[in-house]
Amino acid sequence: MIMSASAFTTDGADHKVELVVLENPESATDGGLAVPSKEIIPLLSQAERPKINIFKDFRSREKPLEQVIKNITEAEISLLSQLSFWVWKGSRYSGLVCMALSSIIYFVMEVLSDKFNAQSIPLFETAFTRCTVTLILSCLWLRISGQPLFEATHPWSPLVLRALLGSLSLLSFVYCIQRIPFSQALVLGFTTPIFASIMAKIILHEKLKIADIVGLICSFFGMLFIFKMLYTRRLLKAEEASIISFMRNHHIYIALIGLFSSITSGISYCLIKAAAKASDQPVLTVFSFGILASPATGICSFAFEEFVLPSRYSLSLMLILGTLSFLAEVFLARGLQLEKVGKAVNVQFTEVYTLSFSLNCWEFGKVL
Repeated sequence: MIMSASAFTTDGADHKVELVVLENPESATDGGLAVPSKEIIPLLSQAERPKINIFKDFRSREKPLEQVIKNITEAEISLLSQLSFWVWKGSRYSGLVCMALSSIIYFVMEVLSDKFNAQSIPLFETAFTRCTVTLILSCLWLRISGQPLFEATHPWSPLVLRALLGSLSLLSFVYCIQRIPFSQALVLGFTTPIFASIMAKIILHEKLKIADIVGLICSFFGMLFIFKMLYTRRLLKAEEASIISFMRNHHIYIALIGLFSSITSGISYCLIKAAAKASDQPVLTVFSFGILASPATGICSFAFEEFVLPSRYSLSLMLILGTLSFLAEVFLARGLQLEKVGKAVNVQFTEVYTLSFSLNCWEFGKVL
């Protein structure tokens, strides 16, 4: 609404003022104030209103079963990959974890060979099968990862010495098992961590803490205590007669061969660490060991033992044990690569504790 005033003068002295009121209907559209209306204007136009159908099947919004299974599988694979990364190199304790996994795998191998062995296979033939499977799997591992098998940049000196001493340790240990009771050979074999710590001090110049030395001594005497308990409970009664005859015959040289196996194995641990750190590939040490150990055990098998053709069941078991042996060797090399030798080898005594626990469980099952 616009108001305008106009003034005009007549002939007389009187003045007249006229007030004119004009209405502009286009004022609201031209930017003026809008005239309030009682009509309710909707916020959305008819075309913009949402349409809802109450008969619509809302299950169509759900993801299909294949997509759900795919998402779950991807999540499980991601969790497994993260766990594998943490075990391999993602933690400050990865070296100790790898050593513990190696000991657990060796324990599983002992259980499988003891409980599921249906055919008597000579020891050198068994060792030959395991070394051959280890050689093949390590070669495949290096090929898949793109690592060259033979290259001038490889640290050949520790690799060759590791293969030589590892093969000597394996052959002497097998010979020791054939000549003396298994429990005695096992006790001699578990002196390896002590010799490995001593050799790491000499070869690698590692500084052993007092806690590491005390841990090794306590672990070794704990192992002796466990075996003493096994004898008192008569879990190894079948070997008592052979032990007595062994002590009467004074076959000390066989025990010396067992100690030689432990010493060479301890030196081999130091060479594994040196070669794995130099090449940054722990599987390369396993491959170098298999190259020499496989033909050496094969020659000893055909030269000193009568070849026994394994059945399908025995062959399958031997292949499974060979695969587990490869995994145990890889975890062992990785653990020694990441951790100090004197600290890492102490974890190997967990194999003794798991073995004693399993023997106690089997004895309890027999009593029931």
